[in-house]
Amino acid sequence: MTKENFLKTSKDYISLTKPKVILLLVVTAISGMFLANGSTPSIILMLVIILGGTLASGGAGAINHFIDKDVDQMMKRTSNRPVASSRVSPKNALSFGIILTLLSFIVLYFGSNLLTAILAISGNIFYVFIYSLWLKKTTSHNIVIGGIAGCFPPLVGWAAVTGTLSLPAWYLFAIIFFWTPPHFWALAMLMDEDYKEANIPMLPTIVGFQKTQIMILTHTIILISLTLILTIVSSNLGLIYLSGTIILGALYMNLTIRLMKNYSTKRNLGLYKFSLLYLFLLCFLIIIDSSNLVG
Repeated sequence: MTKENFLKTSKDYISLTKPKVILLLVVTAISGMFLANGSTPSIILMLVIILGGTLASGGAGAINHFIDKDVDQMMKRTSNRPVASSRVSPKNALSFGIILTLLSFIVLYFGSNLLTAILAISGNIFYVFIYSLWLKKTTSHNIVIGGIAGCFPPLVGWAAVTGTLSLPAWYLFAIIFFWTPPHFWALAMLMDEDYKEANIPMLPTIVGFQKTQIMILTHTIILISLTLILTIVSSNLGLIYLSGTIILGALYMNLTIRLMKNYSTKRNLGLYKFSLLYLFLLCFLIIIDSSNLVG
């Protein structure tokens, strides 16, 4: 294999892991660690969670490429993915995903504890078997229920620090649970024709854009409420988190209401992008406030 081919193949295998998704999941896991610790956690433990979480998320992503190869070929957004475009064989993608998943369990078990490893694997199992193989192609509630898979990382981070799970950890779980649907429904409206072509029953293709926007608003209200309640539930959060959350929540609500009043692709894209920024900044606020780095 030439150097050029090696680099192209390596790039494809990295793409299988869905690096952008990994980044978001790892950030939520780290925020769980800081909130649980009430200060900066062990650097070594954080590195273990970053590595184990990256392997777990990457493994789930690679297996998802294998499962969705036919669907991906029908959608413009995904048609150039490594498996869909036959640059990586389905068998190799599946094997790669399973190996990464097994490695994640080993890293998290020996580097942290059994509960942490089990939680990470549980997230993968839910994503692969419940969401990818079952819900995605059968119900418009696919994202609502299937989104549970993405709620495990903060539990992983919390368990790594404490060895247990307690109420604030479950609030982090709930926050991501209610963040996920409006985030993906905004994307689904942008990619409505793609999903119709692939016969994927995303909410906008089933109930239309207007009802989808009402559901986005409903979930966003609950999401913002949960982020505020977290201040009461966790003694490790204070004014930095509270004031930042209020500002972020107001911005999120404003973008959502503006979209409902006058839908446009530009506003929809803006809401989708902000939803990503929102979760990153929310985790950043948790990390800063619970670490006592400021004030």
